[in-house]
Amino acid sequence: MPGFEVIDEKEKKAISRIFDEGKVFFAHGFDKKRKHYHVREFEQELKTVFSPKMADVLCVSSGTAAIKVALKALGVGKGDEVITQSFNFIATVEAIIDTGANVVFTDIDDTLNMCPKNLESLISKKTKAIIPVHMLGVPAEMILINRIGKRNKIPVVEDACEAIGAKVAGKYVGGLSEFGVFSFDFGKMITTGEGGALFSKKKSDGKNARMYHDHGHKNIPNLPRGLDHAGLIGFNYRMTEISGAFGKVQLKKFPSILRDSKKRYHALEKCIYHKDIKFRHVYSGSEPNYDTFVISIENKKLRNQVISLLNKAGFGTKNLPDAFNWHCAYFWEHVDKNIRNKEVKSCYDRLLKCVAIPILVSKSIKDYKKIASDINECSE
Repeated sequence: MPGFEVIDEKEKKAISRIFDEGKVFFAHGFDKKRKHYHVREFEQELKTVFSPKMADVLCVSSGTAAIKVALKALGVGKGDEVITQSFNFIATVEAIIDTGANVVFTDIDDTLNMCPKNLESLISKKTKAIIPVHMLGVPAEMILINRIGKRNKIPVVEDACEAIGAKVAGKYVGGLSEFGVFSFDFGKMITTGEGGALFSKKKSDGKNARMYHDHGHKNIPNLPRGLDHAGLIGFNYRMTEISGAFGKVQLKKFPSILRDSKKRYHALEKCIYHKDIKFRHVYSGSEPNYDTFVISIENKKLRNQVISLLNKAGFGTKNLPDAFNWHCAYFWEHVDKNIRNKEVKSCYDRLLKCVAIPILVSKSIKDYKKIASDINECSE
């Protein structure tokens, strides 16, 4: 999660330049006062880097907003069902509920993401979308999930908020399905403070998404914005020019962010060899974004030792277990009092054994080798 770690004078200068270019912080209009449309430029750069073949990339105010915009563009509403996984961030569920749809939770597999076999068993006539979530940087089994979606004529929305830069079969996540979602919040690989992006495969879906995120504006060419027409009932999920300018700088840093994260991830992968510790599964042909290294420890006493060690060394445990209640449906009885079904309980039991080690560029490769050595020395 190094996006915030690499913020420097470059981001500061990018924001300052907006003041010299007309002081326009709104992403639309004011043509005569400005020199750049930073949000629109950021969208094009994201498309070029991550998914040139997608029809459209839309920047919005958050990853949560991007999920909701995707669902609204697909026409998801009251009485519909949207399937997602039990290991998740609450935002995905909030976006589904905010459309009026009902959430259906799958179990997870060894990647800790959506289990394709369980997914297929949960599809009904009410299912209007499937949202796999690439949790903590490791891709879900997208080839099978997309195949299931296509066979059942159900669109797939990839929640890639925590996996910017991960790949499946050589292609970046977020560009593998009908929609892909990125988050640029302060803890992500690329940050704009708050913000998100929505990748659309179809032009029609992208058009609907653009209208919905901007109060329904069609943005008809050569027509003043005040005289523009509405194409649908929308909402305001626009990104500001400050975030757009900030994001363009972060995107240039992304290759080095990914490279440095990979070195630290591999240091753990090579140096942890404790007989009672298992690594998270990554499917053949998939590549994580090296944001987090997750291990599984059956023995509770040993697991607590490792957690204590990571906390004392200043690494912490990213989401597992330090924010477990925000990332597992088992704890979300405020969403549904009967939420603890067999899929959710199974997910909880698996995650209870996991420890997530964050990858930080503020920690050296030597630091990661040392913590791996210390973990190896832990005993029951």
